[in-house]
Amino acid sequence: MLSCKDTEENAVQTTWISGQIVNPTLDFIIFSSGNEILDTVKLDSNNFFLYKTDKIKAGLYNFMHSETQVFYIEPGDSLLMHINTMDFDESLAYSGRGGEQNNLLMYLYLKNETENNNLPNWYTLSSEEFTHKIDSLKQLKLQEYQDFINRYEVAEGFKNAALANINYDYFIKKEKYTAANRNNPEKFDQHFFDYRNDVDFERDELRFYYPYYRFMNRYFENVIYSEYDNVAMVDRSSYDFNHRKIQLIDSLVTSDTLKNSLLRNNALWYLLNANDAKEERKFFEEFSKMNTNNKHIAEVSKMLEITVKLTPGNTVPNVALVNTENVVKDLLSIIKAPTVIYFWSGQSTAHYKNIHSRAAELKSKYPEYDFLGINTDTHFKKWRQTISKSGYNPLQEFQIENLSDAEKKLLLRYKNSAIVLDKDGIILEGKTNLFNTNFEELLLGFLNR
Repeated sequence: MLSCKDTEENAVQTTWISGQIVNPTLDFIIFSSGNEILDTVKLDSNNFFLYKTDKIKAGLYNFMHSETQVFYIEPGDSLLMHINTMDFDESLAYSGRGGEQNNLLMYLYLKNETENNNLPNWYTLSSEEFTHKIDSLKQLKLQEYQDFINRYEVAEGFKNAALANINYDYFIKKEKYTAANRNNPEKFDQHFFDYRNDVDFERDELRFYYPYYRFMNRYFENVIYSEYDNVAMVDRSSYDFNHRKIQLIDSLVTSDTLKNSLLRNNALWYLLNANDAKEERKFFEEFSKMNTNNKHIAEVSKMLEITVKLTPGNTVPNVALVNTENVVKDLLSIIKAPTVIYFWSGQSTAHYKNIHSRAAELKSKYPEYDFLGINTDTHFKKWRQTISKSGYNPLQEFQIENLSDAEKKLLLRYKNSAIVLDKDGIILEGKTNLFNTNFEELLLGFLNR
């Protein structure tokens, strides 16, 4: 009996994940567990994919095809996905073994997204009225969940994931209301924050799950704001604010893996928004004392090397670019006037259309600046075809010539990043975004110097 039991518990179960991508934007799909890539699976000629593994453990995983979504799977499942990239989340449907429970997670995801988009309409309500409204929304989802588990036999791991989705989305609604009303502390009734007593800082299995992770970041930020008498004077991107944030994470989160993940992401965010090299180095020193994951420390160290070089006053890294005539140019050689550099990829149609539209709008308002679009793809002919079909000015478009070299010097992975230079290629703002609310103010301020 002991022998049979041991054999059953250790039996290898093959798990299948397959599906079809309609209107694919890439020729592959990536499966991952948080930041760890499990496999990259090619699409066939009919845009189908098939992933087979005997190493998967029960839990939440990610798949990516331009956009990312979360799914729950157990060993032995045969999960079938169907996605249309024209309407990614809304079109995503599951079938096969494990399909029904993932359809429930998608239902909850879409409900949460719709509710959170409409949430600002309720920020003017009293805290009691606001709580009553979101309590009603939560109860509807709990009823859907209860009806589901009455119909289907599901594992405890899935139940925990579904309830975490419902509960932590409810919590983040409270935190969003808190952020919207942080200038009016008198609005909060004495029981408004009671839900914080139910927060669990030890949920390793949820460390990459969006309701849990989004809540954590909102929560820590709101706690920091509550420590200030005048929240209008708080600079969210400052060293003091972000150092205090990682201190709170270090002191409150008891799970090492969750703590390390939160520390890593907040360190990367700070470095992407900081503008003082000395403070960036100091922050890294503090971060490396708190994070026990050597891979995280190495990753953040590499980011530090890049971001320090992009602080104001430095000359922009002189990476090699290719123009539409397939001629290699050094970046500094094409800077003739105050310049804004922005990055884009043909793999994200919506993004490159939006960022070019924004650049054209800004150019019409601030003609003193050149706006250079830097493409981060490796296919020259496709890039040039996109330029031609879209009607973009070929004199203002370039492609990275050596991607691996440029990735070590510029923030290429962050598609909204932009760099503002003076006419000599000196960095005025090295880590900004064309869509930032203060971007036009920055441009005007540099012109008036």
